[in-house]
Amino acid sequence: MNPILEKIKGGLIVSCQALEGEPLHGPIFMKKMALAAFQGGAVGIRANGPADIYEIKTEVSLPVIGLYKKNYPDSDVFITPTLREVHEIVEAGADIIAFDATFRKRPFGKTLEQFYCEIKEQFSDILLMADVSTFAEGLNAYRLGVDLISTTLSGYTPYTAHIQSFDEELLVQLVKNVDCPVIAEGRVDTPELAAKCLRLGAYSVVVGSAITRPQEITKRFVKEIENLSLSK
Repeated sequence: MNPILEKIKGGLIVSCQALEGEPLHGPIFMKKMALAAFQGGAVGIRANGPADIYEIKTEVSLPVIGLYKKNYPDSDVFITPTLREVHEIVEAGADIIAFDATFRKRPFGKTLEQFYCEIKEQFSDILLMADVSTFAEGLNAYRLGVDLISTTLSGYTPYTAHIQSFDEELLVQLVKNVDCPVIAEGRVDTPELAAKCLRLGAYSVVVGSAITRPQEITKRFVKEIENLSLSK
């Protein structure tokens, strides 16, 4: 088995991301967030953009799942949408490349198959992780030959927007039908749910907002307090 895959098996991967405009945006903050995750026992980091990835790799020895969120006017695909973003995060030191593997239209009219083949042609040794939103997308990515499949985008595409919690059904379907690691990701918001994902067969679990976005964590507490006040 690939040594990087061995390192993340059965453990927690922490997504250290902060978008522009958020209080913790920037590589200095994210590399310290990654260090905190490492000290807490994380087996891997998921990070966005070459600057964050590079700084995180200087701070911790954990495998890094790299992605690059970029918007293009002709497509809704924004997680590592083109080969340009792949080049930049590979150069920054990412160990695994995560990319949108949904059925949505890609930038410049390229198909997912064309994009995948371009990556393999130029980076034959890099591990590739397909972020999907449905079982059909996961099966398609598996047939292409990806190394890992993640449930990341369930609930975040127009045709899965009705899903507002972690998609256990998608996880179970993928685990039963593909012969590659399946990563549980997307609204895994409690330790109990993370453990359940592993019991359901997830290879490892990615948790982001519930650990690394204090503004979102604060909102959850405030909402519960406000609900209590309304019920009085």
